[in-house]
Amino acid sequence: MVLFSCALYGKDEVLNVGDPAPAVASVDQNGNPVDLGEVFASGTTLIYFYPKADTPGCTAQACSLRDAYEVLLEKDVTVIGVSTDSVQAQKAFAEKYRLPFTLLADTDASVTKAFKVPHAMGFASRQAYLIRDGKIIWLDHKASTKKQADDVLAVLSEQDAG
Repeated sequence: MVLFSCALYGKDEVLNVGDPAPAVASVDQNGNPVDLGEVFASGTTLIYFYPKADTPGCTAQACSLRDAYEVLLEKDVTVIGVSTDSVQAQKAFAEKYRLPFTLLADTDASVTKAFKVPHAMGFASRQAYLIRDGKIIWLDHKASTKKQADDVLAVLSEQDAG
């Protein structure tokens, strides 16, 4: 996937730590509008991209965040998952696995494109971004499945210690 990423985007065509987070809008798993500019304006947000709801890797990633959700909440982190799945698919995914956070149905890939996440054949690459007060403070272009929450919590601990 790295070769694909490099082929799709040049060095200047990726988001970096320190860049402002894209202020785009989408709809959540319930069909409600979500303005990411408002979400990102204050506090800390983890926005993560995954290829397809209810597939093994995407389920492991989501459940990792679900299982650590209380700890993430204690650290005032808002969690948002994004895929190009439909509202109905996102809702079914959230219900099946009792996901307590927002899932965006990015059917037109506007959020995926705004974050410059490589995508092909309708599927986004697995990536994660930690945003604080509108700026990207950490990113992972090869986001983990089973250890996504551990990775994010480690970064938050480093940020708190530094």
